[in-house]
Amino acid sequence: MTVAPPEIVKLRPPRGALALPARIPVRWRASARARRVSLRICPREGAVVITLPPRASRRAGLALIREHESWVLEHLAALSPPLEFAPGAVLLLGGEPHVIRHEPRARGGAFLEGRAIVVTGAREFLGRHVADFLRMEAKRRLAALAAPHAAALGVQLRAIRVKDTRSRWGSCAPDGTMAFSWRLVMAPDWVSDYVVAHEVAHLRELNHSPRFWALVDSLSPHREAAVEWLRAEGPTLLRVG
Repeated sequence: MTVAPPEIVKLRPPRGALALPARIPVRWRASARARRVSLRICPREGAVVITLPPRASRRAGLALIREHESWVLEHLAALSPPLEFAPGAVLLLGGEPHVIRHEPRARGGAFLEGRAIVVTGAREFLGRHVADFLRMEAKRRLAALAAPHAAALGVQLRAIRVKDTRSRWGSCAPDGTMAFSWRLVMAPDWVSDYVVAHEVAHLRELNHSPRFWALVDSLSPHREAAVEWLRAEGPTLLRVG
């Protein structure tokens, strides 16, 4: 499914100001549960997301952007540039840099060769091959991390899925199905290990009680450092692909 690009909103400076008008990409989101107009930055799209409650107009959203225009422009400017899947691009895999190497005459789709992600076939399919490879590699690595944690807690692993989520690195459904962002494959292993330990602990405690956090800490000693790494570096991972 093709997603339409964000709307480009042109904010004119206040009367008498010399600054050029600001051009800000905006994604509008209607929410029946929202109680007020809200604003956030989407690192993946490099856009402002305005959530509108029922009966709220876009004019209210534009007013909110105007009110926080300096903050919005500062945070958009601080985003890392988008990194596309292309020959020569350097991606992180387990926290280590790997270069995309295109070998059109070879076969095999995409595979690892040392510190290279080798991609075969025609150039127009390269992006899809890299994306498929990263998703499969993410599922393989995350499942390998989950198995010993499940054994340590004496719980049974159910389905493990990888998605391209925008707000969560991992989740655990009431039926025990765990879902993770495929982008974790780019993070250092100890960061991914914490996220996996967090979700496996939910197989015993589907809450965030003290008992739950004790289980997490018994599985992974990197909680604070991993949370800080994801807070600082996570937006960069969302700019990939």
